[in-house]
Formats: sequence, C-alpha cells, structure tokens
Amino acid sequence: MTSETLLRLGTRGSPLALIQAQEARARLAAAHDELKPEGAVEIVAIKTTGDRIQDRTLAEAGGKGLFTKEIEDALLAGRIDAAVHSMKDVPTWHQDGLGLAAILPREDVRDALFCAPGETLASLPAGTVIGTAALRRQAQVLLARPDLKVVPLRGNVQTRLRKLAEGQVGATMLALAGLKRLGVAAQAAAVLSPEVMLPAVAQGAIGIETRLDDGTTRAWIAALDDPDSERRVSAERACLKALDGSCRTPIAALAELSADGETLSLRALIALPDGTQAHRTSCQGATEDAERLGREAGETLRAAAGPAFFAALASF
Repeated sequence: MTSETLLRLGTRGSPLALIQAQEARARLAAAHDELKPEGAVEIVAIKTTGDRIQDRTLAEAGGKGLFTKEIEDALLAGRIDAAVHSMKDVPTWHQDGLGLAAILPREDVRDALFCAPGETLASLPAGTVIGTAALRRQAQVLLARPDLKVVPLRGNVQTRLRKLAEGQVGATMLALAGLKRLGVAAQAAAVLSPEVMLPAVAQGAIGIETRLDDGTTRAWIAALDDPDSERRVSAERACLKALDGSCRTPIAALAELSADGETLSLRALIALPDGTQAHRTSCQGATEDAERLGREAGETLRAAAGPAFFAALASF
C-alpha cells in the first residue's frame, strides 16, 4: 500500500474479474474526488480455491464459497479494504464482520449459447455434447432436450471457448453479462431467453463487500449502490437461502421490476440435475417487499418439491 493508495479492491485474477474490479474503480473515481487520482484505488488480484481447481465441478469440490473465501479472508485480515464479487458466486451468508455495501447496476441476465452457426438449443442435433459446469444449465438443457448429452466443462470464458473450438464439446453456454464486459458477446450463436434458460441467482450483478466496522470504506462504496439491482438481487438470494441452495442444487431465479419500479415479479425453478423432475413458481408484489417475496417463493418451491425430491437430489 503506497502513500497515494486510499482503497484496495480485492478480486479474483481472471480477465473478467479484473474488468469488473476496474468498473468498480471507475465508478468510485466518478463518485468521489479523493479517489480520482491515479493510484488512489488499487486492484489486488487474489487466487481462490475455485480458480485453482479445474479437474472437477464446483459441486464436487465443495460448492459455493470457492470463489470468495480467500478474498474474504484477505478482507478480514486487512490486506484489502473491499472485495469485488460476481454475485452469483457469493453464498447467502457472510463471514462474521463482513457485509455487502453496494450492488452495481446489473448487466444482461441471460445466457448465451455457443455452437455451430445458425443453431439454437432447440435445433441442435440429437446427441450433441454440451459442456457446462453449472448444474442449473445442465438440468434445464435436459428438461428441454433429454436427447442431448451434458458433460462438465470448467475454466474461465477464454478457456471454455478454446475447448469448444478444439472440438472437446459441441456446444457450451456462458453468462451474457460476462461476455459483454469482455467484449466478445457477438461470438455467441444465440442468446437464450429466460423462458428457455432461467438464469442463475444474481447473474449479471457485481457486489462489493466490506468490513462492517470500516465506516469510511462503506460510505465510499455505498455511493455506488443501484437500488433497483439491489432489490432484484435481494429477492433472488432470499429464494436461494430459503431453499438452502448450493452448487449441488440446480436452482434458477429471476426478479424483474415493472416500468414504474413499484412492482417486483419473481420466477424461480428447482430441478434434479438429470432433468427428470422440476418445480417452478412465480409471484409478484411490492418492490419494497423484495426479500419477503423471495423467501416465500423459496418456501413454496421447497413445499412443492417435498422430501422425496430432496432425497433424490442427495443421490446425485
């Protein structure tokens, strides 16, 4: 930390994570005169367990938290002042002493399909091998197309696209938000609507976490919070929390606001990884009740699925 550095932002070291941290730094500079000088906000790349493990799925490696724990440890130790996360990687609980200070304006929530030009998920030839590490995507693909084959595919965006180009898989899916931030969205063969592929909880959202007792940093970060994005993310995460969801559980959710911002609509899904069973729910209510709506949607799905569903889920 130099004499000119006022704030250290911790992040994963992937190209996408660094772009997201740079976006946070630019927004901080725009919001606060003292953070405008070059070097006032330093970006600190931290390698996480999720980045190191490439030979198995996140579910097999331990689930959520694999992309956040080392960054949160650095935050608690004072090596960084704030952590920039992709919110879909963040567990619904925080380590003691930590909490979110802002959700940045959310990007496009949809998934993109990479495959042969002109193809869509509906038109892919039977037997096409789709690579994905997300059980949410796997379950929804097999719900719609049980004649396709899904295999694990790990790595950052560039790695997965390289494996596709090498023919290791016939198709893959990636979050459109990340592709837009990397400037490669035009390479996708198709964009999947939420009706076809309901997104991950908080997909497209960037969150910034701080120590709860660091008032100066929390005040700086709070100026970046986008209330509409925060409410949507809160509803989706409350649904996930009610389901006690993890990377081992195929869960999808999407909260959307009405044009006037006063009504929040939520769609959510829970499924078995092999696509043989799924349960869906939808609800709407006042935006100010976002967290309650999400919690009730999760409880509705849990009741609809019943003990037999969760017993079956445990066998995968």
